Amino acid sequence: MKSYDITLLTAERYLRPTNPDWYVQQILQEDQLVSDALERKGLRVHRLDWSNKEFDWSSTQFALMRAAWDYTERYSEFLNFIRNVSEKSVLINPPKTILWNIDKHYLRDLEKFGIAIPETIYIEKNESTSLRHLHHQYGLKDSILKPVMSGGARHTYRLNNHNLDQHETIFQQLISQEAMMLQPFLDSVITYGEITLIVIGGTYTHAVLKKAKPGDFRVQDDFGGTVHHYTPTKEEISFAERTVSVCEPVPVYARVDLLRDNNGNLAVSELELIEPELWFRFHPPAAEMLAIEIAKMQ
Repeated sequence: MKSYDITLLTAERYLRPTNPDWYVQQILQEDQLVSDALERKGLRVHRLDWSNKEFDWSSTQFALMRAAWDYTERYSEFLNFIRNVSEKSVLINPPKTILWNIDKHYLRDLEKFGIAIPETIYIEKNESTSLRHLHHQYGLKDSILKPVMSGGARHTYRLNNHNLDQHETIFQQLISQEAMMLQPFLDSVITYGEITLIVIGGTYTHAVLKKAKPGDFRVQDDFGGTVHHYTPTKEEISFAERTVSVCEPVPVYARVDLLRDNNGNLAVSELELIEPELWFRFHPPAAEMLAIEIAKMQ
């Protein structure tokens, strides 16, 4: 008999915070919704810092990634953690999915399955090139540069022909250390926002619309972005569910971030399968659906 049926994995800073601010309160609220839903299914729930070195991972049947957001700063440690836990417990989503989704080269795989993505140019580590050369080669006027392994808009820059030279130094520093990606800037992120649909067990549950603050393009609340209730169209729901359906295996949970490209067509900006914020506080029944899917796995 294992001590726990499921362990919710978070970052140490969110485990037992004192005087949590509004941001941390949201994380705690989300985890409580998930925990309560799992307990109503008769599961014994435990919450833990993912990087805890003392915990016996064989004592829990399942491990569910939640707000383990510091892993983006600790990739080597995180990869060791994935290998270690997967030998002793069942990760949700599974290691194969996590390792695929951690690197944004996955967008290229989605495109091969017929899923529309923004035009994406990958610049591999130590590749010899320059921002001005890339802009000229691909006919770019306004673009977004970001790492292929990142989160929270780390080293994400909006570029144009007027500011390329001032970003060249940081670009060269970055590609000496990691692969990067360059995409045309999509005007809809400013004029409309980023549409986010949550898909549980392959089925759409709810959606939000993320908007950047005036004068910015980053929709994350770290940069002043805001989140709003959103009712998606049938086209958007179908697009999100089809995106998730091409994954093997179909993930237990997924967040599909969509934008309209500069021709007005839907495109996947991100498919988040590791530790996305799922906004259960906007639609608590989705936490129940997640609990149902996990209970099926027992």
